[in-house]
Amino acid sequence: MFDKILIANRGEIALRVIRAAREMGIATVAVHSTADSDAMHVRMADESICIGPPPSPQSYLNMPAIISACEITGAQAIHPGYGFLSENANFVQIVEDHGITFIGPTAEHIRIMGDKITAKDTMKALGVPCVPGSDGGVPDLETAQRVGAEIGYPVIIKATAGGGGRGMKVALTAADMEHAFHTARAEAKAAFGNDEVYIEKYLTTPRHIEIQVFGDGKGKAVHLGERDCSLQRRHQKVLEEAPGPCISAEERARIGQVCAEAVAKINYIGAGTIEFLYEKGEFYFIEMNTRLQVEHPVTEAIFGVDLVREQILVAAGEPMSFGQDDLTINGHAIEVRINAERLPNFAPCPGKISAYHAPGGLGVRMDSALYDGYSIPPYYDSLIGKLIVHGRDRAEALARLNRALGELIVDGVDTTVPLFSALLQEPDVLGGNYNIHWLEKWLEDHLGA
Repeated sequence: MFDKILIANRGEIALRVIRAAREMGIATVAVHSTADSDAMHVRMADESICIGPPPSPQSYLNMPAIISACEITGAQAIHPGYGFLSENANFVQIVEDHGITFIGPTAEHIRIMGDKITAKDTMKALGVPCVPGSDGGVPDLETAQRVGAEIGYPVIIKATAGGGGRGMKVALTAADMEHAFHTARAEAKAAFGNDEVYIEKYLTTPRHIEIQVFGDGKGKAVHLGERDCSLQRRHQKVLEEAPGPCISAEERARIGQVCAEAVAKINYIGAGTIEFLYEKGEFYFIEMNTRLQVEHPVTEAIFGVDLVREQILVAAGEPMSFGQDDLTINGHAIEVRINAERLPNFAPCPGKISAYHAPGGLGVRMDSALYDGYSIPPYYDSLIGKLIVHGRDRAEALARLNRALGELIVDGVDTTVPLFSALLQEPDVLGGNYNIHWLEKWLEDHLGA
């Protein structure tokens, strides 16, 4: 087992890793930019080291600085959290070349799943159901029009190196293809330096269902059920829950087994999430995230496991502490992402926290790096906390969430808390009757956003 690990991240996820490591008796090193010198993860870690100025490319994305921090402090492993360098195959390779353990998948698996076309081809070969679409990249408009005619409209054009909704355009009819194709390529080039795109069938009322998988890197893998992440704005998740309110036990077992067998076949190591669009009883693979997800706490809540602890265990060569037969769903969990943003336009709202009080009580977990007097810097993501609730069933979880939102105090900046309080008054949300388009329509109708 490791004696010391470095967390190449910041905010609540850095705290999450520090807590798991401390319970395992492992010392931790926090890295930080000059803007984060007074951040909570810096205060809580056993050691800290500054790696650069505020801009991410000069600090949290600065690979040489992070490797140097490991060498200076004697850290044997790096936990990347999510975002930043967590899915950067080149970084993983550099880490391994320096004799440091990366707590996560191999560089090869990150590369495979980081390219949408290669990932789709790999999953097809492993027996995972995929959305009908082009065989690889689409080089020109003529090919795009042919593919659209073959699979039928509507279709969606996606950047092969894409993410976060960039480089994605929908063509509802053949007449829309030319504009959508060229726009998607231009956005992809600007965002990722790669204008290659591919085409898939566009599902009109799908839900976003993701399967949590975990492998030991030696051919053993399990699934930990699904999460429903359908409440989204601009392809960004807002609320997640587990289990999914529309998934039956039979569907869960079927798709879960397919996913676990797929990652076992490739000797996948650590946590991963296989994401699907789900419509009319069918699952369609869209991508695999080769890291810990922001929404992992809802899975932890219903299964009673510590996914970060398991990540550290298998990275150190230890066996997983559970098998598939040990995993039984207990109750229902919901997570909402609290952002420092000003409604209705969701504009980032950095600033000083004048008062902070986290909700508590049975079944309530608040993952946040806030404290009274903390100044939220303007350089990073606006996520400032995750409120997670767990109940015996979905109705209890919803009631607990409503109560916890009322207890949460974040003064000094605007947050998205009022959005969730409003959503909990909506019959569709209370009944679980929503798809990936529901929230954007609701925001347009109610907030003009």
